[in-house]
Amino acid sequence: MSVLVVGLSHRSAPVDLLEQASLDTDAAVKLSHLALEVPAVTESAVISTCNRVEVYVEADRFHGSVEEVTQLLADMSGLRREALLPYVYVHYDQAAVAHLFRVAAGLDSMILGESQILGQVRSTLHQSQAEATAGTSLNTLFQQALRIGKRGHAETGIDRLAPSLVTAALGAAGDAVTGPQARFLVAGAGTMSLLAVRTLIERGVDPSRIWVANRTFQRAFELVAGHGVSAVRWESLDVELSAADVLITCTGAAGVVFDTERIERATSDGRPMTVIDLALPRDVSHEVRDLPNVDVIDIEVLAAHATADSVAEDVEQVRAIVQSEVDSFLAGRQQAKVTPTVVALRSMATEVVSSETARLQSRLSGLDDAQLDEVRRAMRRVAEKLIHQPTVRVKELVEGPENLTYADALAHLFQLDPSAVSAVTDPGGDPA
Repeated sequence: MSVLVVGLSHRSAPVDLLEQASLDTDAAVKLSHLALEVPAVTESAVISTCNRVEVYVEADRFHGSVEEVTQLLADMSGLRREALLPYVYVHYDQAAVAHLFRVAAGLDSMILGESQILGQVRSTLHQSQAEATAGTSLNTLFQQALRIGKRGHAETGIDRLAPSLVTAALGAAGDAVTGPQARFLVAGAGTMSLLAVRTLIERGVDPSRIWVANRTFQRAFELVAGHGVSAVRWESLDVELSAADVLITCTGAAGVVFDTERIERATSDGRPMTVIDLALPRDVSHEVRDLPNVDVIDIEVLAAHATADSVAEDVEQVRAIVQSEVDSFLAGRQQAKVTPTVVALRSMATEVVSSETARLQSRLSGLDDAQLDEVRRAMRRVAEKLIHQPTVRVKELVEGPENLTYADALAHLFQLDPSAVSAVTDPGGDPA
């Protein structure tokens, strides 16, 4: 069994296509369940963020699985397979492991090193656990990815780069979000909106100058609780929009929320407005950027301005951490594959010693307990010496291309049944 990932991101696809392929939580959950219906797939998890959609599955073969998972992704996004294929990337086995570790470390993000992806990977893991679509393999893989992501932030200075799309967008907005009298309207009450509120406050914005609007007023009220900002009803959105200097929107709506006419009415007095659209699909019509005095910052703008020049050394350090962790993870996984064979070999030797000791005890009734113990110890030493070299050899070859062949040969020569082993150690450990 191996990990397969099929996906598309800001690196492989234009924003317009990502917009169409974007999946909300319910759609991502449905896709993960549909993936389990593919004959070769036993586990699945779907990461869906504002700049990537990726399907991770544990599969026993590549061919067939990749075609069917790709078709499911196309069907769920409503795109024709032919339209999707030029932008889809596929990683299998070792490459899939390395890709997820890079994603969690922020190395594949639009803003290199951003920390928000960690929360998104964690949410994917929790969702797949709750839906029982992820088993031992993906659970282990995602938990390792989260640990590696945290390690990268803890051991390097990569956090000096924008830690999230929110801060990157606010940075791109410049003076518009630094004025003491600026008024902010946040549309939506999801995770991104909460992050926007917290980031504004951390940047020194007076909470009394921040308003949050959501279609469900209770959600908006719950979001603002404890932050000192105000919740407004969705019905009052246009009124609040007319008073706002900065609109930050991430509603999760399926279509445009702020069209040209709506923004034009709100800015009819000629004052400037900065619109930060963090949604995918976008909440703001593309034509809004043509309005006078309106500055639009969205995923497309952020992608065009993303840079990691200021933290190049830190990025290289994180890359080195990721590569080291990939090597360690793969070695441990290979060790786990051959451990049952080693344990079966030791078990066979133990059974032979026990059987021969019992036979000797029945035939040599004149031996006392001390003599019998010495016989047992001698037989165990002989057995250990006989199996020592094969055991050492299979561990030495565990990272090489022939390790499984060698383990299979060992099982065949000694007539071992690794599948019958009931207790093995953790990956990388010694057999019990």
